[in-house]
Amino acid sequence: MTPRSPLTFLPARLAVAASLIGLAACNPVFNWRDVRPDGTALSVLLPCKPDKAEKKVPLGERPVVMRLLGCDAGDATFAVAVADVGDASSAAAVLAQWQSGTLANMKAPPAGKLSDGTATEVVPLKLPGAALQPPAVLVKATGQRADGSTVSGQAAYFVQGTQVFQAVMYAAEIKPEVAETFFSGLKFE
Repeated sequence: MTPRSPLTFLPARLAVAASLIGLAACNPVFNWRDVRPDGTALSVLLPCKPDKAEKKVPLGERPVVMRLLGCDAGDATFAVAVADVGDASSAAAVLAQWQSGTLANMKAPPAGKLSDGTATEVVPLKLPGAALQPPAVLVKATGQRADGSTVSGQAAYFVQGTQVFQAVMYAAEIKPEVAETFFSGLKFE
């Protein structure tokens, strides 16, 4: 019997490795799907099947019904919330209140750099179909979860008519390509 070279088994090993990679590709962490929040013209890409919720919240001058879609995938939480404030002229104040509340809940600093080096960044967001005033923005911040662990958040705030929106992503570390897919998937139809 002639001894076989280790290279003889290489094609079989490559075939097994390719099969395992193929199986992993069939079970993606992010299964992006187009979802439309009820009663809106917004279309959003979510990486998982969302749960729905509705609750009355104090937003602006009166309590309003907020509708939420959210899910968890790849160690991140994704959510889209919408509320009809009934008066487009109050949208800027409502969004400012919403941003402040979100930053406070995650124990993140307000916009700008603090002496300890932490920062909250607010950048313009191009979102065709959203109202020009107040302009759509993307807020990027780092804060703390209730258990004290670090959390990064990115949240888009925008308006269409009398509806105000927040699209948010939270994770210990936000991967830029995942955030890009999520936020670039926001569109009005």
